[in-house]
Amino acid sequence: MKLNYVVLVMGCVALSACTSSTQSNINKPIVEKVQVSKTIAEPQGKSLKRIVAIGRFSDETKRGNSFLIDKTNNRIGKQASDILSARLTDSGKFLMLERSDLDNLMEEKHRMKDQQEYVGADYMIMGSVSEYGRSTTSDVGIFSRNKIQKAYVTVNVRLVDTKTSQVVYSEEATGEAVSEANHVFGVGERAGYNSSLDDKALSAAISKLVSNIIENLLDAPWQAYLLSYDEGKFFLSGGKEQGIKKGDIFQVLEKGKKVKNPQTGLFIELPAKQVATIQVVGFTGTGKTTLSIAELKNGAFDFTDLTRYVVRELKD
Repeated sequence: MKLNYVVLVMGCVALSACTSSTQSNINKPIVEKVQVSKTIAEPQGKSLKRIVAIGRFSDETKRGNSFLIDKTNNRIGKQASDILSARLTDSGKFLMLERSDLDNLMEEKHRMKDQQEYVGADYMIMGSVSEYGRSTTSDVGIFSRNKIQKAYVTVNVRLVDTKTSQVVYSEEATGEAVSEANHVFGVGERAGYNSSLDDKALSAAISKLVSNIIENLLDAPWQAYLLSYDEGKFFLSGGKEQGIKKGDIFQVLEKGKKVKNPQTGLFIELPAKQVATIQVVGFTGTGKTTLSIAELKNGAFDFTDLTRYVVRELKD
């Protein structure tokens, strides 16, 4: 009997000595795990940057947990827009504009009408955090306790064309984050409330959306505007910050006629027609006010009414 008791005690001591607390995070928000399409992965020859604004993300979960909200009741919404803005900026393919306090899309359309005074975005990203949840489970044994905490967040986004106010893309994604702690024979940490899981679940959800958002933004043609004409020189919106280089050649297109779609009540612009090409010969201004200076290469159009035309990159 004594021998059996000694063996049992020694086994328990050995087991407790080999046991330690563990804590791991599952489904971490690592961008490299997101599926990236060939369009995004392959280097682009010209890599002209689109101008994108991120509007305010709303928190539609109706939660009352004070650690996730501020006096405006939208802390998690601001966090979601900040994470998405950082992801898109890191891609190096866009110029990001701050529009967190934009009341509605009409303000962006007004900016587009006066390109010399404001920088107007081609697209605006809006979104909401539509679902949030947490769960805690425990697996209790004779000598052990395993506590698992899990957080999940669902994010919805929509991509809006600021010129037409049409939603051109929408998607939702759910991210999860899990932590686990073991406690055996009194050895190991007792896991408290892990508030960092909320941030990691939100970041994981955003990471799942980034690749498709970039893909849809790059599908649209890069576009700029003719602002002024003086002594044989055109002043073109956008400069070095958008990836424009001296010697680049762009096509000038006359905008198509606008017709009203009776089914939706919206006006649709018919396809534009190329009338000329221009070549960049220099730049002026700094920062967001940088403009490109171009000369007419071939073709002809009405220099007195530049609002009738748009500038786009030449197709290969």
